[in-house]
Amino acid sequence: MAGESSKGERRTGLLNGFAAYGMWGLVPLYWPLLRPAGSVEILAHRMVWSLAFVAAALLFVRRWAWAAELLRQPRRLGLIAVAATVITVNWGVYIWAVNAGHVVEASLGYFINPLVTIAMGVLLLKERLRPVQWAAVGVGLAAVLVLTVGYGHPPWISLCLAFSFATYGLVKKKVNLGGLESLTAETAIQFLPALGYLAWLTARGDSTFTTGTPGHAALLASTGVVTALPLVCFGAAAIRVPLSTLGLLQYLAPVFQFLCGVLYFHEAMPPERWAGFGLVWLALVLLTGDALRVARRQRGLVEAAAVRAPGTGAGTGAGTAAGTGAGAAAAPVDR
Repeated sequence: MAGESSKGERRTGLLNGFAAYGMWGLVPLYWPLLRPAGSVEILAHRMVWSLAFVAAALLFVRRWAWAAELLRQPRRLGLIAVAATVITVNWGVYIWAVNAGHVVEASLGYFINPLVTIAMGVLLLKERLRPVQWAAVGVGLAAVLVLTVGYGHPPWISLCLAFSFATYGLVKKKVNLGGLESLTAETAIQFLPALGYLAWLTARGDSTFTTGTPGHAALLASTGVVTALPLVCFGAAAIRVPLSTLGLLQYLAPVFQFLCGVLYFHEAMPPERWAGFGLVWLALVLLTGDALRVARRQRGLVEAAAVRAPGTGAGTGAGTAAGTGAGAAAAPVDR
């Protein structure tokens, strides 16, 4: 029975993981539906309605104790403000990129995000890389150079998305809040500036929310659901499947985004752009293969230790070490 329950939990976790990354991957199909609203208006609505959605969710599950604790910690509040600023940049650039016809370049940002995360770990946290990780970073840099030649300029959209999201992940690790709680705190900081901007648009008569159709207003309001629902699914997946599995699933999002750009929006992919993307994919194969190899080796060491020392707390040790192994596998993918 316990085995069946465990399999059921893993199956539920995988389904939630596919749902989360699938929604993030297909979101380029959603932002164009919000026209004629401009990117900044869409961004402001996303901030306002996201707070409304996550606050309602937290009220429903009665999880508010963290808020009082957070208010007594100025350093964590400061980090939340940094996270809110960085994710505002990320959201704004992504919405603009999709609606301006740069879906493929935006997808590249999330393909190279693991490489940027590793580079930031070396530069900021003084982490040491294994040889394969160095090779992956080198191939990633070569890809950026090839794409720079192909585009005629550095892929600024991709780099902005990758660096902003990697910075966001780094700050979130230091804040150490749950997904819904963290998003609530971040959107609470974003709320007043966003609401002020929307009020200013309304006063000028330029708000599409008030001058458009009820259907358009409903779509703008649904930005809160579009933002928070994948996060809820991700949270359900994170507690049920290993981080290494989540790390692999995360590639679904940029793959779907890339396919949307090429197949649905018919964006151009000249040979040099294919070459650049090919190098990025090679770097990710190196990175993922190395992470899985390390995770398998660590699991083998844990199992060997459990066999040698049965009944001496090896079960607890195995759980900790296995978690470390899974984390090591997922770390280059999603920190």
